[in-house]
Amino acid sequence: MIEDLSFLSPELVADPYPYLHRLRAEDPVHWSERHQGWMLTRYDDTAAAFRDPRLSSARVGSLLPYDLSPEDRVEFSPIFRLLANWMVFKDPPEHARLRRLARFAFAGRIVEAWRPMIQRVVDDLIDGLERSGGGDFVSSFAYALPSTVIAHVLGVPPEDFARFKTWADAIAPLVFGEAVEDRRQRAKHGLLELEAYCRSLLARAKRENAETLLGTLSRAEEQGDVLSDDEVVATCILLLFAGHETTTNLLASGVLSLDRAPEEKLRLAADPALAASAVEEFLRYEGPLKMQVRIATEDLELAGRKLGRGQRVFLIQAAANRDPARFADPDRLDLGRRDNDHMAFGYGIHHCLGAPLARLEGQIAFLRLVERLPSLRVTTERPEWRQTILSRSLKSLPVAVGS
Repeated sequence: MIEDLSFLSPELVADPYPYLHRLRAEDPVHWSERHQGWMLTRYDDTAAAFRDPRLSSARVGSLLPYDLSPEDRVEFSPIFRLLANWMVFKDPPEHARLRRLARFAFAGRIVEAWRPMIQRVVDDLIDGLERSGGGDFVSSFAYALPSTVIAHVLGVPPEDFARFKTWADAIAPLVFGEAVEDRRQRAKHGLLELEAYCRSLLARAKRENAETLLGTLSRAEEQGDVLSDDEVVATCILLLFAGHETTTNLLASGVLSLDRAPEEKLRLAADPALAASAVEEFLRYEGPLKMQVRIATEDLELAGRKLGRGQRVFLIQAAANRDPARFADPDRLDLGRRDNDHMAFGYGIHHCLGAPLARLEGQIAFLRLVERLPSLRVTTERPEWRQTILSRSLKSLPVAVGS
């Protein structure tokens, strides 16, 4: 029987793919005692699970221990209250309603209108890399770009941009399962501070009838239905957090992947038309999320295994995206790959609402980086990855520019 490894072990944090290949080949629906859940690693099984209504996304309770005392439940109730309004933790029909109302904020014409602003931010950040001769790509570019962009489109004053890193750093360990001390306490304080700030932004957007993303959300209406203030604030928190966290991971891991495949870097520089397919390949090859969690709402059978009601099911996108039954030569980076129906942004009704913005940021950033900084190179052979279960996130990535 295959060994039941921890996804928090140094071996799997550094490179989970050999183990995921073994799981897929030897035990594709694997019960993990360590993580107390079923691990799905085949593309078809994972796609079916994303669409299965018996597997619930309403899993906020799984972020906290089952044996919390009544006193602790009261203390951490803000986590339940705030995260429970995130659409990623909702099932139909509540999920469909929230997504239907929020989708207007990410209409194609709206996202495309942000292109000039994104291009300016990208070029400003590249100017900084040139002046400094390099540095930590994660903090100086990969984090700075999406956090600045999402703050801009939500209407956050520039002087407040830096505050979001503190809040995001407090929330991320809880949401993504990172091994950080006091993560629940930190998440509670970060969420409460971010909630208060988003409520002030919402009040101003309403008062000024602002043409910002937050203003658009506050005015969203369909057939007489509108988002409540609590729902707008929760969506604001989700966008400020998830709207930059996954894009940060995409940008950093994409630069690392290019550094390890210099022929593909030259290919992109020579053919700018590859920008769109390149981003899709970065998402497939080293996507920002390793897996997502669902809860079985009833007993069911999957690929000959019996899953029990209430059990957790891990939908491992990182494994599905490298399934050789779905992708030819899956461990090779191919920026021109066709038929690239990856699951990096989820699948089915929970496909990421902000995916168009992440794609646009990635296309602009990677193209400008190879055009303006052809000498950009990673200066470590062992980059440091965050010790998380759900996300695939670089903690830092030292780079140099120039000869």
